[in-house]
This record gives sequence, structure tokens and C-alpha cells, in this order.
Amino acid sequence: MKRMLWVFLIMSCCATFITPLFPLYSEHYRLSSLQITILFAIYAAFLLPTLLVVGAKGSAWGLKRVLRGSVWISIASTMLLLGSIDVWMLYAARILEGVAYGAFTGTAATFLIKQISPNKVSTAIKLSGATILIGFGLGPAIAGLILQYLHLQPLRVPYWFLLVMLISSLLILETLPKQEVSLMQKPVKSKISLGVPDSIRSHFWSFVALPIFTVFTIQGIAFSLIPSFIKNVIHTSNLSFSGLLILLLLGGGAMAQYVPWPSNPVSRMRFGILLLAIGSWGIVFSGLTANLFLLWTGIFFQAIGGGWTFQVSLRFASQLPKSEERPRVISAFYLCAYSGFIVPVVGVGVLSQFFNLNFSLILLNLFAALIVIYVLIYSVKFNRYYSKVTSP
Repeated sequence: MKRMLWVFLIMSCCATFITPLFPLYSEHYRLSSLQITILFAIYAAFLLPTLLVVGAKGSAWGLKRVLRGSVWISIASTMLLLGSIDVWMLYAARILEGVAYGAFTGTAATFLIKQISPNKVSTAIKLSGATILIGFGLGPAIAGLILQYLHLQPLRVPYWFLLVMLISSLLILETLPKQEVSLMQKPVKSKISLGVPDSIRSHFWSFVALPIFTVFTIQGIAFSLIPSFIKNVIHTSNLSFSGLLILLLLGGGAMAQYVPWPSNPVSRMRFGILLLAIGSWGIVFSGLTANLFLLWTGIFFQAIGGGWTFQVSLRFASQLPKSEERPRVISAFYLCAYSGFIVPVVGVGVLSQFFNLNFSLILLNLFAALIVIYVLIYSVKFNRYYSKVTSP
């Protein structure tokens, strides 16, 4: 399990590694804010359909084969960024990375579960979720530190480090057994769909999909604000600060998952999504008022809330379906999660055509707040259902 978690960590690092370099690309290639927005969003636009297709077909194609392919596509994306001399190469690299991480996410959880005994599935799901959050935060932190302190070819050198990391994950992946379906079995035709069973559909969409969508939406709002925080709140030009703030936000969320209270998962979800909303408003108002205390307080609450909400929603995604339905439901879980990353980018882009940036972000936060209120209300119904299915 440890070896597969290393692959999770590196692929998650790769997904967000480019974040601190966006301002440098904007200056080097003279990209407009719209072009930078597209460069960010195009990754998610290709990730989602890839995740949907691979989540349904991955087992038939061979889980390890798909994972190997996803790492190689990430390597190809990194090579494009490493040798980029024109803007189209940046967009091509982002498309490849979206395809790579979509394919990886669609199969990695299933492959991990097949590597372990049934009594360790819950632990494996928990560790994989924490590892993904740490990886998302670690990628920008590593890139930011390299940019700030190496002072050597900033648009090239960070990707050499990333390339070494990816090659290490590929080598470790090759040491894991295939655990594929026997050749004697007839291939099962799998329909490309979200794959959520009718028996849990209402509960999944209301108490799993909506919460994780909200986590990624609110975290995406924070990502979009962090550059202005660095300039207006912390008052520094240190390139490593953006990455370190992201690491604090996401890594803190991973660490919060190991806080034992509250132990009841429904209560944990309630507290988590409420803290997530409180933290989000704290971060937004810290940007409006240039208040450093509000910034750190907002990050603290959002890290705990995001970590708990991610943990519990992933737990329900793996616990509610039958074992044979679990891989497709987990794929649907991640599809909803990464859809949330598109909302801040597209939402801010559209709203900023009519309002200023600050007001646009407030409107997005209000949208997220409505979802939080709905989830809290629905938790009463879900708690009754969950008590029945888990009672001895």
C-alpha cells in the first residue's frame, strides 16, 4: 500500500505543480488574464471526460496498464513544459496533464483496493484521500521554493525536479502486481455513465457529491485569491509564499483528518462543511480588508473543514455502495470533485464581465453558502438512513 500511496502523492503533485509559474508565463508570453484563465480551466475540461470514460472502462483495459499510461502522459506533459517555446505548447501540456490525471483518478483507487485485504479497505481509502490533498499542496510548494531560491532558468529547472519524481513513481508502479481479471473470464461490457446505483442515488448526490463539489469550489476560490493575498496582505514578492499557503491549506486539511473528534461521520460532515464556509468567508474578507489575521484564521478553518468534508464524503462514497459498485461510485465522486475546480475559474470569468473581481468572488461564495445550507438540512434525512444501514 505504501508504494501505491507514493504514486498517488507524485501524480497529485504533478496536477498542481504549475500553479506558481502562471505569473511567470503571463509575463514571459504576455498572456492576458483570459488566456491564463483558459490555461487553468483547460486542464479540468479534459480531466472530466477522461475520468468518466476510464472510470467505466479501466478495469476492462487493465488497471495497471491504464496507470502506467497515465504516468507516461504526465511525463510527456512535463517534457512539453520543459521545452516550451510557444504558447500552444503550454496549452497542449495542460491538456495532456488533464487526460493523465483523469485516467489516473479513474483507476488508482480501484487498483489500490485490489492490492490489499478487505479489512484494510477503509484505511486505504482514508490514506489515499489524505495523500491526494498533501500532494495537491506539495506540488506548488516545491515549485515555489525552487523558483524563489535556485534563481536558475525558472521556466525550465522546476520541471527537471518534477520529471525525476514522475520517473520514480513509474519505477515503483512497475514493482506492484497486476491483479488483473483472469483471461478465462468474458469481458463485461461496461456502459459509460456515472454509475451511481438507484438505491443510494439521492443520498450520494445530496450528501457526497454536493459536499465534495463545494470543497473543490471553495478551495478553487482560495487558489484564485492567493496571488492577490501575497501582494496585498502579506506584502511580499517571495515566489515561494503562494505554494506554501496552498500547502498549508491542503496539507492542513490532510492532517485534520487524523483529529479523532467528532467521531460520528454525519456530525463530522456537518462541522466540516460549516467550518469550510466560515473559513472561505474569512479568506475573502481578508483580501478585501488586507487583514493578515483574517487570512490565517480563514485558512485554519478552511483547512479543517475541507479536510473533514473530503474525508467523510470519500468514506461514504466507498461505504454506501456494494463492493462491486464501489469503483464506479468513487469515480463519480472524483468527477463531482474536479467539476468544482471549474466553477471558480469560469464563474469569476463570466461575473467579472459585469462586476468587479471582489464582488464576483462574494457572489460565488454566496452560491457555495446555499449548497452548505442545503447539505446541513439534508443531513437530518441522511442521518436516519445511515443509522439504519449501519446498525447491527
